[in-house]
Amino acid sequence: MPEAQPLTAATQAPVKVRRALLSVSDKRGIVDFARGLADLGVELVSTGGTAGALQEAGLEVRSITDYTGFPEIMDGRVKTLHPKLYAGLLAVREHPDHAQALSDHDIEPVDLVCVNLYPFERTAARRGVPDSEVIENIDIGGPTMIRAAAKNHAYAAVVVSPESYDAVLDELRMGDGALAPQTREALAGEAFAYTARYDTSIARWFAERSEDFPDLYIRAYEKLVDLPYGENPHQRAAYYTQVGARLHVLSMVRQHHGKQLSFNNLLDLDAARRVGREFEVPACVIVKHNNPCGAAVGRTGLEAYERAFAADPISAFGGIVVVNRPIDLAFAERLVEQFVEVIFAPGYDEQALELLRERKKNLRILEDDERRVPLTGDKDLKQVLGGLLVQDRDADVTDRSEMEVATSRHPSEAEWGELLFAWKVAKHVKSNAIVLSKDLATAGIGAGQMSRVDSVRLAVEKSRVDSLEGAALASDAFFPFADGPQLAIEQGVRAIIQPGGSVRDDEVVAAADAAGVAMVLTRRRHFRH
Repeated sequence: MPEAQPLTAATQAPVKVRRALLSVSDKRGIVDFARGLADLGVELVSTGGTAGALQEAGLEVRSITDYTGFPEIMDGRVKTLHPKLYAGLLAVREHPDHAQALSDHDIEPVDLVCVNLYPFERTAARRGVPDSEVIENIDIGGPTMIRAAAKNHAYAAVVVSPESYDAVLDELRMGDGALAPQTREALAGEAFAYTARYDTSIARWFAERSEDFPDLYIRAYEKLVDLPYGENPHQRAAYYTQVGARLHVLSMVRQHHGKQLSFNNLLDLDAARRVGREFEVPACVIVKHNNPCGAAVGRTGLEAYERAFAADPISAFGGIVVVNRPIDLAFAERLVEQFVEVIFAPGYDEQALELLRERKKNLRILEDDERRVPLTGDKDLKQVLGGLLVQDRDADVTDRSEMEVATSRHPSEAEWGELLFAWKVAKHVKSNAIVLSKDLATAGIGAGQMSRVDSVRLAVEKSRVDSLEGAALASDAFFPFADGPQLAIEQGVRAIIQPGGSVRDDEVVAAADAAGVAMVLTRRRHFRH
């Protein structure tokens, strides 16, 4: 390791930019940035396509070949990897030995590097792209230049984002062509984050080709927005999206109206969207505190909403409403009668929007333009103290043919529909989860109880239907005793779906058989902690 160089007054002084190297894949704004540098008397050194773009714009550009004395070779794979460039970037200007080396080898210092990298993420995300093309988009010289300039930010500046161009030019103009040490340090931090993200994407691409659970689980997250606060007002918060993810909770989402989304809004919106994604027919789900409090299907989106709301109107107060059909005026007229935090739908007609904006000043109105679905290989992540739990997503597709009817009486076709509806909802309710369903709408939900029989009792107590006679019940995991099913049967439940697997399955099935109740075993549970 080389001897550390002490910081001096000179290293903490502004750096005059006399020579800049520009080499970018993303050419947004590069001509204007280069022109601004040239107007300040900065010599422009550039490579390949960037040099061509600048020359076409009428700018005087010195080629990297002229600077290093070595040609670009191997179709551009080797163009900046030369000792002259890296000595010019890494020299500690006031160190006598470094200064002597610059003089001895006729090396010209580089004061600013403007580089962004080959589009690896975008290339790797395309379907059907050959491996050779992905690998060709692994940048080598670019990250090396960025890291060199960032390391030596005491004497050089590095710019990796087109969004920084205007601010850098403004400071150079106001500072007589110099950049302050605080600016250079901030740019260096941004640069190292940029190369870390880039390398993370590459490492992830290689890891996912060979292992689902690699020894080193590497991901990068990019801040999308600062949030007003976290779960509670005294907690600061922000929303980050995973780099390279196919979609996220706000991808292709437009906000038409209302306050900024909060931390808890995003948690509940994510939960609600997961339930809504289970249904192709008109459906609505209302979520409160990360649990569905009402879900239903209907002939229209409005009918589905009315039935979902009727399931538990008290809990629906201040909830998140997700519907998979557009909102028309009639639907909007019903929504304004209730207190709703967020409405999420695939579209709104103008009259509906006008009414909602006028009558609900704070209602967050979100339009869903996302038509993609999560990839089946995406992992589910849960953070714990000092670590990360990683698992496959619970993306189980409900397949009736793989289920077993354990009782003498088989469900009717209508009961099968009720059972499968309840099973889909139960998958998204916090364990221990019990869902009562009647006429393809939730009739009672018991969530998050430590005892499964208590979840049944809670679901029954919360039911607002006139009678549970003929209702169906879904349990996210097996019944350890017959008391849970027995309690539901006493209230009129006539069909039950549950995973099975208890040592007392025989007792549980016998209780259903004795009451003439149909019981289906899925052999797959859906815990959600």
